[in-house]
This record gives sequence, C-alpha cells and structure tokens, in this order.
Amino acid sequence: MSITTTTHLNFRNSAREALYFYASVFGGEPVIATHAQAYPSFPPEEADLVAFGQLQSSNGFSIMAYDVPAARPYDAGIAPIFVSIRGNDEAELTRYWNGLSDGATIIQPLAPSGWTPLFGMLTDRFGVTFVLDIAVAYAG
Repeated sequence: MSITTTTHLNFRNSAREALYFYASVFGGEPVIATHAQAYPSFPPEEADLVAFGQLQSSNGFSIMAYDVPAARPYDAGIAPIFVSIRGNDEAELTRYWNGLSDGATIIQPLAPSGWTPLFGMLTDRFGVTFVLDIAVAYAG
C-alpha cells in the first residue's frame, strides 16, 4: 500500500480565488464543488463558496481548499502550517517563488543558505506560508 498526503487549507470566503491563484503558479485546473452542491440546504449568501476544492498539477503539486461557513468559528492563527515546495531544479523553483510572491510578505528571500543551494519563505496574499527549497541529500 502507498499513501499520498495533500495539504488541505481552510479559508473564509477566498478558497476559490486561492485555488485559481495556485493554478496560475503551479499549473493544473481547480476542481470545485460549492456548498450548494455538497449540502442539502445552505444559506443563499454562501451557496457559491467552496465546500470541496482541489488542485493537482502535472509536476506533483497537490492542494485542497475549503471555505469555512460563517456559522462555524474560524481563526487562521499565526503561521499554523507551512507548505513545503521542494525540488531539484533552481529555475523551476524560482518560477514558483516569483508567482507566489505576488502580494506576499517575504519572510526569507529566495537565496542560497547554509544547508541548501536555494531557500526562501513567504506568506502569500491568502495568509499561507510557503517554504521553497532545493532538496539535498543528508548523510545519516
């Protein structure tokens, strides 16, 4: 048996926008089911919000998204998760960085570091923190 883990992000009214933004950076086409499609009855003002959203790109990027309904408490917290994008192609990683940087807060600029040829950290315009780096082999 093998398993795959996929980061599932919660939003308040911006899951659709986030999915399309990530598609513009990583490729792929978002798949979205709205609250109205997924649940028997839902307040009309929230019917079009995302109940199930997923993006899978051909390069292996996979993410899910959900709009937490107004009736449920939601607090994004401060850096509750990091999404790690790790690869071995500096040009490709830099392209993702440049896409995610649009409207982002840069925590650590993309640059060489003591443990990898390229590392950077940012919080995107949706409040999600991404860590991008080149994978290196560690002696164990």
